[in-house]
Amino acid sequence: MIRSVFCIAMLSIFAAALIFPGEAMAEDGKLSSGDTAWILTSTALVLFMTLPGLALFYGGLVRARNLLSVLMQCFAVACMMSVLWMVLVYSLAFGDGGSANAWIGGLGKAFLSGVGADTLLGTIPESVFFMFQMTFAIITPALIVGAYVERIKFSAVLWFSGIWLILVYAPVCHWIWGGGWLADLGVKDFAGGLVVHVTAGISALVIAKALGGRRGFPREITPPHHPGLTMIGAAMLWIGWFGFNAGSALAADASAGMAMAVTHISAATASIVWMGIEWVKHGKPSLVGIVTGMVAGLATITPGSGFVGPMGALVFGILAGFVCYWSVGFIKQKVRIDDSLDVFAVHGVGGALGILLTSFFGAEALGGMGLGDGITMGKQFGAQIVGLVAVAVWSLVISFILVKVIQKTTGLRVSEEDEIEGLDITSHGERIHLN
Repeated sequence: MIRSVFCIAMLSIFAAALIFPGEAMAEDGKLSSGDTAWILTSTALVLFMTLPGLALFYGGLVRARNLLSVLMQCFAVACMMSVLWMVLVYSLAFGDGGSANAWIGGLGKAFLSGVGADTLLGTIPESVFFMFQMTFAIITPALIVGAYVERIKFSAVLWFSGIWLILVYAPVCHWIWGGGWLADLGVKDFAGGLVVHVTAGISALVIAKALGGRRGFPREITPPHHPGLTMIGAAMLWIGWFGFNAGSALAADASAGMAMAVTHISAATASIVWMGIEWVKHGKPSLVGIVTGMVAGLATITPGSGFVGPMGALVFGILAGFVCYWSVGFIKQKVRIDDSLDVFAVHGVGGALGILLTSFFGAEALGGMGLGDGITMGKQFGAQIVGLVAVAVWSLVISFILVKVIQKTTGLRVSEEDEIEGLDITSHGERIHLN
C-alpha cells in the first residue's frame, strides 16, 4: 500500500512537470495553461485528502468492527456533496445573489448554468474552479465524521451532511470567498481556517454533545485498532494539503510556492512539539500523537498560508502543537464531550488559532506578505475576531437546530446492541475478514 501511494504521488508530480509550460503568467481574463495545470493538480490532491487520506486516518483510529463504517461514511459524503455542489451549493456559494449578495449567492449557476467549456474565472476555466472548490465542500463535512464515529445512524450522517452543506457551508463560503460581507470587512482566510476548520469543528462539537459518548467514555475507550493505517492516511493528508493551501492561490506563482513552504514548516513543527509533549508527560512518544500534531499544524497554518512567511509558520506550528494538545484533554476530560477523533480540538481550535495569528504574522514587520494599505495589526485582528465569532455562532446555531430535527425524525444514534456489535455489520452488513 505504501509503495502504491508513493507511485501515485510521483506520477502526479511528473505529470505536472510535463504539462507546466513555464510561461509568464497570463493576464487576468486570459487563459493560462500553467495556472490551469496547477489547479487541476491541486484538485486531485485535495480529493486525495478525503479519499483515501481522511478515510484511512479516521479508520485506523476506531475499533476494527467499525472500520468499514467510517470508510463508508467518508465515501458516501464525498459522493453526496459532489452532486449537491453541482445542483445547488456552488451557486449559493459563488453566484450573484443580487440584493442579498452580502449574505448568500443566487441560483444563477445552479446545475452549472452558464458555465461552459470556454468560461473563464481569472486565468483558469470556471469548470476547473468549480471542481477545485468542490473538493473543499467534500472534505469539510467529511471532517465532522470524526466526531460521531462508532455510534451514529448512517441515515443521520447523510441527512446532516447534506443539509449542513446547504445551510452552513454555503453561506460561510459566500461570506468570505464569494464576495460577501466578511470579505468586505477585510477578513483574511486564505484556504479555509473559517470556511473549513471552524465550521467543521464547531458543528462536530454540537453533534458529539447531542449523541453522547461512546460506551465506556471516558475511562474505557478502546485504543486505535491500527495506528499504522492512521499514519498512512495522515501522510496522504500531508501531501494533499499542498493542493489545499498552495492551490488556493489559484495560480502557479510565488504565492503558491510560499504557501506550500509555510504549510510544510508548520506541519513538521507541530508534529515535533506534540511528540515532545507526549514524551515528557508519558515517557513514550506515540505514532498517533505525532500524526495528530501534524494535522494540528496543517489546520492552524491554513488560513494564513498565503499571508505569512517561514518564521511565522514556525510560530504557527509551535503554538498549534501546544494549544491543540491541551484542547484535546480539555474537551474530553474536563468538558466530558466525546468528540471521538478530536475534530474540534484539532480543526476547530487550530483553525481559530490560525485566523487570529494571521492578524500579526501577515504583517511585513513579522515576515509576512503584508496586510494591505492602511491596515494595522489591530484593525486586522478586529476583523478576524468578527469573522471568527460570526462563523462560530452561525455554525453552532444551525447545527444545533439540524441535530434536534434529525433526533425527532429519523433518529441520531444507533441502539446499544448495534453499537456493541459494531456498525460494520449492523449498518452495512459487512465485516473485515482477515485470513
